[in-house]
Amino acid sequence: MDSYEWIMYAGIAVWCVLGLYLAVLARRQAQLSERAARAAASEENGESGE
Repeated sequence: MDSYEWIMYAGIAVWCVLGLYLAVLARRQAQLSERAARAAASEENGESGE
């Protein structure tokens, strides 16, 4: 393998890792948005526990 192939495979690996990282961030953001919506709904319904 010459150096061009190593660079190409390294670039593919970097993009794959970056894609996985962004997918994890998107999933966490969706979960946080859902939790915030549930908290706001329960607060509006008077279920805050106070």
